[in-house]
Amino acid sequence: MKKKIIAIVLSVVICLSVGAVALGNSKKTEIEYAPFSAGNSLETIKELEDGMDIATEIAEEAAQNPVAVNGSALGYIVVTDTIPADGKTDVADALQALIDANPNRTIYFPDGVYLISHPIYTPADPRKSVDLQLSNYAVIRASADFEGEALVILGGKDAKNDTHTVGSNYALEGGILDGSGKTNGVVIAGGRETAIRQVSIKHTIVGIHVKYGANSGSSDADINDVNIIGTGGTNSIGVIVEGWDNTFTNMRIGNVFIGFYVKTSANCLTNIHPLYYSDYTDYENSAGFYDEGGNNIYNFCYSDQFANAFVTTGNVSSVYDNCFCYWYSEAGHMEVAFKADKFNSVVDNLRCGFRYDTRDNNHVLITEKSGGTGEFDTVLVENHKVKSSTHNLYKEGSIYSFFAKLFA
Repeated sequence: MKKKIIAIVLSVVICLSVGAVALGNSKKTEIEYAPFSAGNSLETIKELEDGMDIATEIAEEAAQNPVAVNGSALGYIVVTDTIPADGKTDVADALQALIDANPNRTIYFPDGVYLISHPIYTPADPRKSVDLQLSNYAVIRASADFEGEALVILGGKDAKNDTHTVGSNYALEGGILDGSGKTNGVVIAGGRETAIRQVSIKHTIVGIHVKYGANSGSSDADINDVNIIGTGGTNSIGVIVEGWDNTFTNMRIGNVFIGFYVKTSANCLTNIHPLYYSDYTDYENSAGFYDEGGNNIYNFCYSDQFANAFVTTGNVSSVYDNCFCYWYSEAGHMEVAFKADKFNSVVDNLRCGFRYDTRDNNHVLITEKSGGTGEFDTVLVENHKVKSSTHNLYKEGSIYSFFAKLFA
């Protein structure tokens, strides 16, 4: 009997010991995985900066030591088989000749720097069109004596309105376009169903310009995963839209006076983030999104530090869903979420990140004219940070909103 009691006691002691060890290890794990400190955060940022420096070095080395690419295996026309990418030789004429000589082919640009003194044009005619594909570290750069509207003009020659023929859906994909502060990045001048994907556009006056489309104004362009850095002047714009029926998705835009300038209708913008960090010249007229066409859709669009986050002109009406605006500095001394000649838009779930130190010049809504049938549904704002409450007149269910619609 005594032996059984001793055995039971020993078992209990062992279990308690194991449990204590497990609990101790558990506590150690919780401490090790506690939120990282500011020091760790700075180390992470330093690692990212080092990575960016390495990436830049790779691009520069590639320009000086181009690697041969097996074009036959890829099925592409490889630019460096016949054209240097040394960042010194003007290759504009040679690139144009290569494009013209290879209809319905993918023109591939390996890593390196392609210096050009005038624009490169691609055909709009699907029988002659080409697809331009740049590697991650391929750079098309404007020379010091560059003359012309943009680095690349898609559909800029051999005009055609044809979506039935194979070759109509051509694209510019990947790489870096460097305007050297002298010109625009990309112009979509003609054709249909043009795509721009995963392109980094730097030091351009206008990043992308979608012109009046070939199909009675409709351009049907799809532009996604593009980063744009402007020149910082009051003439610098991220994207200008003059064609109809386009989609813009996942874009970051910086150092511009206007992020998106939309002159037409039936365009859809999703996850677009323009950021202002210029010298505040004429700041009160800067805008994240400027809409004079109306009937456009903005979904999860984010204006950062522009004096006016969202602007509409005339009597136009657009739809804004889950959008927000934020100001990180008081340097501009004014913060306006929506500015309208006459407010007719529908705004659902708007978040405003105003600063308290500029509260005397902060507004959710400023209108030039009274009236309008617009509507705000769910506005997240700290009221003590805004000067006026004009937007409350347009809240869903308000008496003002009811009569405005009744007599519209």
